[in-house]
Amino acid sequence: MATVAAVFLSCYEAMQRGELIHRRNRRDKEFHFQDWVGNRITETGFLWEETKRNKYPDYIMVDHLEGYEVKGLETPGRQTDFDCNSQLATGMHDGRSVYYIFGRYPKKPEGDQFPVLDLVICHGDFLNAHHDYVHKNDSFRDFGSYGDILVRDRKMYVAPTPYALADGFISNCTLIAPKDELLDGRDSLREVGSLVRADADKIASRYTFDFRDNSLRTELADNPTAGSTRTFTAYRAKSDPAGEVAMKPLRRVPRQPLLDETDELSNP
Repeated sequence: MATVAAVFLSCYEAMQRGELIHRRNRRDKEFHFQDWVGNRITETGFLWEETKRNKYPDYIMVDHLEGYEVKGLETPGRQTDFDCNSQLATGMHDGRSVYYIFGRYPKKPEGDQFPVLDLVICHGDFLNAHHDYVHKNDSFRDFGSYGDILVRDRKMYVAPTPYALADGFISNCTLIAPKDELLDGRDSLREVGSLVRADADKIASRYTFDFRDNSLRTELADNPTAGSTRTFTAYRAKSDPAGEVAMKPLRRVPRQPLLDETDELSNP
């Protein structure tokens, strides 16, 4: 049985009682919401591994094959996509089912304590259901005038958040799980929507970069799962009167703006 229903309800109940995020200092831009989630997982009584910062996923359950990756979203600010700096978003990693926890909070709070405005816990397959891709960074030398400069190929992925894919999340607390997922504690939840995602016909299979003109070219290939549909169920706490959740009209996510040296990389 999954732990996610208990974790979700712990988050919902904490939001209802006004449990605030505690920022240790003004330089703590990444981990304050992650710590808030960690406290909620601890409150469930489930054990999780004490791991180093930036490990994927952020919380690995001890007695269950599950993990939780936490993504805090400042508002107003970027909320339709997020950076995956070292691991492609997906619902399975090292044999564990991975859930993503997105939480929005004020971008410029008056102090070092502030509320979670809304929260979405979604199975990673809602973001990307391909599990067979293995992330790997690589490098080569022979660059520069003397041919002794190393170039690192460090891939960073940008995936849509649930806020970009569906409506009904703002000011609410929502759980998105695969339709057939067995949820321990489901009696404390109610269904508020059926969300369907369809696999694309073509997907990127290769890319090349030309140093002579700084051009990046991609090649598309047939998606082996083209036409497949995946159904997810949206839940809220049974006591939560908030309304339905529904998919947004299908659209192509805009190309990510080019990065420059002023961009800050977020938690992987």
